[in-house]
Amino acid sequence: MSSITVLGCMWGDEGKAKIVDFIGAQADVVARFQGGANAGHTIVLAGKKYVFHTVPSGILYPETKCVIGAGTVIDPFGLRDEMQSLMAQGIDFTDRLYIDERAGLVLTLHKQLDQKSEESLGLEKIGTTGKGIGPAYSDQAARCALRIGDLLYPEWLEQRLDNFYKYHQLTLSAAERNEEIKALQEAGNFFAPYIVQTDRMLRDWYSEGKNILFEGAQGTLLDLIYGTYPYVTSSHTVSGGVCVGTGFPPRWLDNFLGVFKAYTTRVGAGPFPTEIEGPLADQIRKAGNEFGSTTGRPRRIGWFDAVAAKYSASINGIDSLAITLLDVLTGIPKLNICTNYLIYNQKLPGFVSHPMELEKVQPNYITLPGWETDISNVQSWEDLPKEAKQYLEAIQDLLKLPVKLVSVGQERHQTIVVKGKV
Repeated sequence: MSSITVLGCMWGDEGKAKIVDFIGAQADVVARFQGGANAGHTIVLAGKKYVFHTVPSGILYPETKCVIGAGTVIDPFGLRDEMQSLMAQGIDFTDRLYIDERAGLVLTLHKQLDQKSEESLGLEKIGTTGKGIGPAYSDQAARCALRIGDLLYPEWLEQRLDNFYKYHQLTLSAAERNEEIKALQEAGNFFAPYIVQTDRMLRDWYSEGKNILFEGAQGTLLDLIYGTYPYVTSSHTVSGGVCVGTGFPPRWLDNFLGVFKAYTTRVGAGPFPTEIEGPLADQIRKAGNEFGSTTGRPRRIGWFDAVAAKYSASINGIDSLAITLLDVLTGIPKLNICTNYLIYNQKLPGFVSHPMELEKVQPNYITLPGWETDISNVQSWEDLPKEAKQYLEAIQDLLKLPVKLVSVGQERHQTIVVKGKV
C-alpha cells in the first residue's frame, strides 16, 4: 500500500495532468481533493486531446477508480456535460467514479456573483475565471451552501435552496424556483449512481494495499492562506489540503511529487517577479501553448523562480520534482534562473508573499547556456543535451531535491524517468 500526492507548486498550469496521467499507470485510485471547474487539465493521448475540469485525469486508465473529494466544489451541469462528453469518447464511468456527497455545489448565482465582483473591482480585480468558485466556497463558510448529496433528497433540496436565496437576500418567482429545482433534481438523477461517502472508501482501499494518487488543482502560490493573497484561489492547494479535502489521514501520505514548469507562468493579476515580456515571452507562450484550458486567456511568462519554488517545496514537504515543458526552451540561447530576491540591493532570506513586498523585489539571476537540439523524442537522461542537463541540475541544486521526471512533450511517452521509478 502507498500513496503519492502530485502537487502544482507555482501559480498553477504546471502540467500536473500530464504527470498524473503518466504515473497513473501505477495507481489503483486517483483522487481529486480541492478546487472546481476553474482549473483545466489537458492530456494528449495517441494524438487525441482530452480536457478535464472536474473529473480526475486518471479516468483514462480503464481499471483505475477515480474520486472527487469533499473538498471540491462542483458545477453540477458543467460536470454532467464533461462526463457525457467523455462518455461519447468511449470513457466508461461505471463503478469507476465516486463523488463525495459533501462536495459543495456551484450554482448559477455563484457565477453571477463572481463576475459582478470582478467587474466592481475594476483595475484592482483578482483575475478569477468567473466560474463561481470563490462565492461557492464563501457560502460553505457561511453554512448556506448546497452540497451534491442534497440533490438526492427532494424536500431537503427545496428547503436548502430557499435558505440559500434568503441568505443572499434574493427572491425567486415561483416559475424561476420551480425551474431551478427541476434542473437540480435532473442533475441529481444523473449523479445518483456516483454519490457516496468517499473518505471511508479511500481509507479502506489504502488498508487493502491499493496505491492511491492524490491530485489537486491550481498551485501552491494560489493557496488561500499561503499563496500571494489576495491574488489566490479559494481553496487549499498545499499538501495539507489533501487530508481536509478527502478525509485521508496525514500519516498515510507517503510521497509528495512537486510539479514545476521549466519556466514560470501566471494567469490573472498579481505580482510576478521573474515576468518577461515582448518577443521572447511570445515565443515561449506560442511554443508552450500557454493559453488557459478553461478561459483561453494568454498566460504571463517568466523565468524559473527558484526562490518561489524553494518556498513551495518546503511548505509542501516535497520529496522529488517533475519538470515539465522542458522542450519549450529549445532554441533560446541563454536561460535565466532566479536564485534570490533583492530589495534596495539587499538580499532577502527567501520568498515573500505579501504583494506590496513582492512587487518591490528585484530577481537576481544566474544565466545558463541553452540548447538547439530537438529533445521531444529523447527517452533518457543520458541522451539530453549537455546544456539541458546542466539546467535541470541547477534546479536540483537550488531546491536541494532530485528531479525524477522530465516532460519533453504533450504525449504520455514523451516523459523521461530519471534514475529509476518514481
